[in-house]
Amino acid sequence: MKKTLLPLISSFLMLLSSCAVATTEVGMELQIGKEGGPVGTSAARDSNILDGCVDSFKPGTDYFPQKIQPEFAKGWTVEYHGNFKLLTLLNPWRGSEQEFQYLLLQCGTPAPDGYADVPVIEVPVANVAALTTTVLPHLHQLALLDRLVAVEKFDLVNTSEVRLMIEGGVLQEVGSGTSVNSETLIDLDPRLIITFAYGNPEYDTHPKLLEAGLPVALTAGYMETTPLGRSEWLKATALFFNREAAADRIFGEMAARYSEMAELASRVEERPTVLVGIPRRDSWRVPGGNSYFARYIADAGGNYLWRDDVSTGSIPLSMESVFEQAVDVDIWLANTGTWFKAADILAADERYSSLAAVQHGSVYSNNAKLNEWGGNDYWETGVASPHLVLADLIKILHPDLLPEHELIWFHQLQ
Repeated sequence: MKKTLLPLISSFLMLLSSCAVATTEVGMELQIGKEGGPVGTSAARDSNILDGCVDSFKPGTDYFPQKIQPEFAKGWTVEYHGNFKLLTLLNPWRGSEQEFQYLLLQCGTPAPDGYADVPVIEVPVANVAALTTTVLPHLHQLALLDRLVAVEKFDLVNTSEVRLMIEGGVLQEVGSGTSVNSETLIDLDPRLIITFAYGNPEYDTHPKLLEAGLPVALTAGYMETTPLGRSEWLKATALFFNREAAADRIFGEMAARYSEMAELASRVEERPTVLVGIPRRDSWRVPGGNSYFARYIADAGGNYLWRDDVSTGSIPLSMESVFEQAVDVDIWLANTGTWFKAADILAADERYSSLAAVQHGSVYSNNAKLNEWGGNDYWETGVASPHLVLADLIKILHPDLLPEHELIWFHQLQ
């Protein structure tokens, strides 16, 4: 796309955002005052400030009347204190003994005493750099893409609206880990940078960002052990933009649809057995019985081979032990980005021919939506849409339950 389209794209995104801001949750269009609420509102607010700062701070005012709390997510909490919120990340990476806190201060109001060691981020955040693709669907769902200024790597992005911004030259690519381009970020001057961490200084991005004095916050949805817990990090993202009401509505609709389909699948009389993953390096790592993907299989009406395991992460097993347990398996969810047809299975290892799922043509993978550079939308839009992932899995395990649904991220290897 030519750079001459840049002004048109920017204007279009700004128009979308302004429309979202000017419309209340009940659909009534109101004129927005300097504090982001209807003109003439009193100190007792009835909605959060969606844009701009407070001109005149009024002590005792609840600046966040629209609040949210996690229902399924276990990795974060939030406390509301009049003109600021305290966001706490309880489990930022596997094995972490460290918690992270962020003081989200309503712009135009004074910072509280007693939080000298807690990073302060003024909200609603005016612009943001997203150094993880899992946040991009959040920004899209919350009508906040006009505030996005940078992403980690262009090739990883699948969200169509963000790809349009990339093609129009609206966004900067800044990298990640120790190679992140701090200088570009300093020039962009984002009010917030969202990234994630492994707890490994060789791969983590946030230490270098903090060293440069940049405002960074971690997200850790990948640590959740349920699909709805993972997607509920939409609410955590919304906290930085005062979009609690929108996030609560959006997530509530997804959770309700997820529950309806899980209830439908719970009534099946027969549950096909399911194998997940492929060998990598020296072991076959399968999801633990208490992992988010094991929950997906259970909610879709499947019988996961390692359902009785108590692990929340992955279990390293020998190839021989997996073959022994999975020889008669009904469905194999390979979930690999390198297999696209049945011939790829035996090309990887002829021993796979002994598995019943291979013999019956019941092998599936979650790589149906790759962009031209190999970025997998399953790890982007899929993470933010658990109800649709569940629909895919129900369609695979019990096709008659959702006859109208067409697979989105999964496909059969034929």
